[in-house]
Amino acid sequence: MQTTVINSENIKQSKKVTTTFSRTNPFQAKVLKNINLNGVGSSKETRHIELSLKGSDLSYIPGDALGILPSNDPELVVSLLEEMKWDAEMVVTINKQGDTLPLKEALTTYFEITLLTKKILQQAAAFTENEELQKLVLIENTDQLKEYCYGRDLLDLLRDFGPWKVTAQEIVSLLRKMTPRLYSIASSMAAHPEEVHLTIGAVRYTTDGRDRKGVCSVLVAERLQEGDTLPIFIQPNKHFHLPESGDSDIIMVGPGTGIAPFRSFIEERAVTKENGRSWLFFGDQYSASDFLYQDELEQFQRDGVLTRLETAFSRDTERKVYVQHKMLENSQELFQWLENGACFYVCGDKQRMAKDVHNTLIDVIEKEGAMTHEAAEAYLNDIQKQGRYQRDVY
Repeated sequence: MQTTVINSENIKQSKKVTTTFSRTNPFQAKVLKNINLNGVGSSKETRHIELSLKGSDLSYIPGDALGILPSNDPELVVSLLEEMKWDAEMVVTINKQGDTLPLKEALTTYFEITLLTKKILQQAAAFTENEELQKLVLIENTDQLKEYCYGRDLLDLLRDFGPWKVTAQEIVSLLRKMTPRLYSIASSMAAHPEEVHLTIGAVRYTTDGRDRKGVCSVLVAERLQEGDTLPIFIQPNKHFHLPESGDSDIIMVGPGTGIAPFRSFIEERAVTKENGRSWLFFGDQYSASDFLYQDELEQFQRDGVLTRLETAFSRDTERKVYVQHKMLENSQELFQWLENGACFYVCGDKQRMAKDVHNTLIDVIEKEGAMTHEAAEAYLNDIQKQGRYQRDVY
């Protein structure tokens, strides 16, 4: 009779369940590096973050985004508790499923406390007799209500419109769940297996006599140390990616932190050694302190991975020069690249930069293609339908 040898290790392996990490089940990624990319004298703080994906089975392609589930500023949470004289350990219900957390933890990790909405103010009006708030939520004052909400937070609301006849539970019931923050991935997996890199600009500003901080960007800038972990997930971006053919030329316009996905694109092509040419337009304030990834980009140019590098530093000269001015300076060659099938990419601020770049691109096509303005718009619409004009704007 044949004896079957049972390997206990095989049993353990067969019982092992693969965990899928996602938005609802984020992976705790270890911080490998967290450095400030800006030089001395810069008015900006741009963090380069390197995170480990080891053990996660997570993967991404250039153009994808990384989601981070942040926590609120502990100082802001303490200010809220002190303002309302709330007990930090009081247990509150946080959702419709009846889940509970101590109040301080709920305000730190679960709720959005830095954003106000019209709905929050309208509901809060039931908890106070403050005449100013009662007036503000009237239907005829919609514009003033919208203006009040912009740039203010929960602490402003509680300070401005008391005295309050309200429990902590009633206030947190008004709040929305914390939303993940999405950032363009700044690395290629081919270049950095089991890692993901980000380029995050710290958001800080002062309004209404208070210093304000971006929830996630300042968490990263001030409180995230190497060795700490950050809850993350991959957010695929089907509408922003390298062309299928490595022979296709690419034109990339990414000022400031808009450089992030293009670092990913360039790294990918450095590894795959494709034949397509690449042209980057990068801009910021000062070349001495704000030229993000300067050494890397110049090395890529020397290696021939980056065919052309155009820079625009707006504060280095009397006349402010932006990336769109550099596009106009190179309009003839830019149009030739488009005519030869190049893909054009923009990443950055939707309200100003991306709009200016879009309009400049139409001007370039109109001038160099000897077209009417309408024909130039139609030309751009056509290459957009072909997937050759892609925008990652925020």
